[in-house]
Amino acid sequence: MATHQALYRKWRPKTFDDMVGQDAVSRTLKNEVAGNMLSHAYLFCGTRGTGKTSSAKILARAVNCKNPQDGNPCCQCEICRGIEDETLLDVTEIDAASNSGVDSIRELRGEARFTPAATRYRVYIIDETHMLSQGAWGALLKILEEPPAHVIFILATTELHKVPATILSRCQRFDFSRIDSEVIAKRLIYIAGEESIPLAQDAALLIAKLADGGMRDALSLLDLVSSMEGEITSEAVTSRLGLLGRDHLFSLAEAVFSRDAGAVLQAAKGLWDQSVDYQRLCEQLTGFFRDIMVAKSVQNPGGLIFCLPEELPRYRALAARQSLSDILRCLKLLQEALGRISRSGQRRVELEMALLRMAEPAAEDEPLPAAREKSTAPQPQSRRPQSGADACAPAEEDAKATAEKIPMEPLFDWDKVLTQLSAKNKALHATLIGSKAYAGGDLLLVDAGANSMFARMVRGDSYAKDSLRGAVLEVTGKKYRLGPYHPERYEVRQKKDPLADLLVRASELGVSVEVKE
Repeated sequence: MATHQALYRKWRPKTFDDMVGQDAVSRTLKNEVAGNMLSHAYLFCGTRGTGKTSSAKILARAVNCKNPQDGNPCCQCEICRGIEDETLLDVTEIDAASNSGVDSIRELRGEARFTPAATRYRVYIIDETHMLSQGAWGALLKILEEPPAHVIFILATTELHKVPATILSRCQRFDFSRIDSEVIAKRLIYIAGEESIPLAQDAALLIAKLADGGMRDALSLLDLVSSMEGEITSEAVTSRLGLLGRDHLFSLAEAVFSRDAGAVLQAAKGLWDQSVDYQRLCEQLTGFFRDIMVAKSVQNPGGLIFCLPEELPRYRALAARQSLSDILRCLKLLQEALGRISRSGQRRVELEMALLRMAEPAAEDEPLPAAREKSTAPQPQSRRPQSGADACAPAEEDAKATAEKIPMEPLFDWDKVLTQLSAKNKALHATLIGSKAYAGGDLLLVDAGANSMFARMVRGDSYAKDSLRGAVLEVTGKKYRLGPYHPERYEVRQKKDPLADLLVRASELGVSVEVKE
């Protein structure tokens, strides 16, 4: 009985023309081979499954092929077949993850001095190059500086930033980009047809998205679902891979945006009963809310959201219900939860906590303590005597019992504050042109009108908050807590100008007072 060969191995490209999704790389390498303009060292970098190792093997065959076809290897001569089945010792593939020490590279240097036995070039393919030790890098650098004419090095890495600059400067670099999902899906449909796998278009699109730009991962997923009976649809892929259907994702988002904590927990319980992996669910929700963010931010998000055509209106409908800042807040909570889930034994609790926080109103939309309902337990009253501005309105604690809205007063020196702010933070000052401010106790609220940029800057930028607080302190001599003004929660009581009050009293007493600017 013949052993099944994995699809990613069976359909690995044999020539540069077979490569999918890396046109610039394959064309350049093919032209270099055809024109005999070879470099002594190549560096292939990019995410996993994008064709780095496959390209390295094609290049190793092409430079040694006895009958090259316009830069491509013929794949028929004894050299091509020997390299393909790894029986030729002149082409060596090294896994740096398990051969990271300096001794391995020193051994390589010793071998490299000898001319190849059967091929034109001795080729060394070093995969996961970033795993080499510091000593190994030094040993490799020595031979890259003075390479023998019969040796070609091909380094492959997924973490370019870990490769020393001295190595980078001695290699010809090629960047392998993530392959477009539609290109992957088209390739999957072709391979499925050749393998007699009944793969539906929507399933190919789903697999392509799950592969995240990697052709190898896409073929591995296709291999995983290929044994299923009947037509392989997106629902079948979802079931086989233990994924969460999109309808459940939309339902969860609906419950979150409706601020319905009960519906959120009920949806989470249904998923728990289905044995859904909560870490994978959190990853899917993060990607799902990312798509909602794009739908909110871009007028035509079709090219940026990978989904079925009938799902795009649903994304737009969800995005229209929520502010961009709240969508970003949900994304941040999911990312934080994902980090905790990976370290916690209570995955269900971690995700449920994150979902409930997502369903709560945003921090800037919540009423301050003085505006919330009075607790059943009596609150201690402040005994501190009040004077000046504090005496014009009840204390913040007393506001609970005296009114639903918190009393505030205009800050007459706000223009002076803005003048000070313009010297500290011009960007924040620009968002507050034409704004007003109201003070009450240690709270200062800013009314920026329809400009929501102020609330975002103060909430997410500590420098902006410190700049404004410092300008207020310089003008008023008082430290305030900052926040946006919401007219439905606060009552503005016009504070009389002390100077105007003095002029009225002087007039009543018959005293003539002249005010000079």
